[in-house]
Amino acid sequence: MELVLESPLDMHLHLRDAQMLENVAPWSARYFSGALIMPNLVPPITTLDSLLSYKERIQKAAIHNPFIPYMTLFFKDNYTKEFLAEVKDQITAIKLYPSGITTNSDGGVRTMDMQILAPVLEVMSELGIPLCVHGESDGFVMDREKEFGKTYEKLAKTFPDLTIIMEHITTAYSVELLEKYDNLFATITLHHLYITLDEVAGGVLRPHLFCKPIAKRPEDREALLQAATATNPKVMFGSDSAPHPTHAKECCGCAAGVFTSPLALPALAQLFEARGALDNLQTFVSDNARRIYGITPPQKIVRLVKEPMEVAKSYGDVVPMFAGENLEWRVDE
Repeated sequence: MELVLESPLDMHLHLRDAQMLENVAPWSARYFSGALIMPNLVPPITTLDSLLSYKERIQKAAIHNPFIPYMTLFFKDNYTKEFLAEVKDQITAIKLYPSGITTNSDGGVRTMDMQILAPVLEVMSELGIPLCVHGESDGFVMDREKEFGKTYEKLAKTFPDLTIIMEHITTAYSVELLEKYDNLFATITLHHLYITLDEVAGGVLRPHLFCKPIAKRPEDREALLQAATATNPKVMFGSDSAPHPTHAKECCGCAAGVFTSPLALPALAQLFEARGALDNLQTFVSDNARRIYGITPPQKIVRLVKEPMEVAKSYGDVVPMFAGENLEWRVDE
């Protein structure tokens, strides 16, 4: 059996920098036509010079592959209209992080007060720049995404012309929220389609599955699976593939992030086939993102075949999801 995907896209990707960038970027560039690149480096990407420099480093690391890094800025509430107009053609979105809520987010916003955020969000609406949001409160960890739902509603109602992407949603509540507002969309990760909190901590602790937002309940996973496999037009694939070296995962203070780029497409094919929805994978991994973001990625044909793939135990110093396990599909190189 063979599955052909046209220009697959990963609309939420962490590539890091320096040696880690050189290690992980080729895997995304090999299998995806483009990816939305997260800006939470240290320091974060907040200027045109830093953005262009980072884009150049990504392109160098992804050499010999037709791959577009769709760049983002780290949201700041003091961006001026002149600055945003200047950078508009160089970015695909701006990413908002609540301060301290996830990896390298300490410079994020300290309040979701609409009056404080309004000047920047109004300009983004006017210029047609989408807003991507890591939507979690600082409450009890299992409730953070749902608690942030009221903020999404305020954003959607206050700025109806602003395209708002709820990043890496993990709850049935968020899936339901999508249907209430025309300007709300979402990315869904591979790992949240596969795991619940039970896989992370129900038996032995599995640090390489620890992520933020944390995986939730079986009924939440089922809602995500239904949205992804039934071609819901409001959702798209965003891996949130987030590499960390082994010493940062297998330690006290485990870093949050799951690395999936080299195996994402075979694992998705396995999942969609099991749900009888293999023909819908193209929509989830490409078509919806093109429409939502209004992008035209480079032409790339990726062929998957129904043959076993043994996932590597590590990629450099990064342990992936399904390390050492067999998947039912592989990319036909």
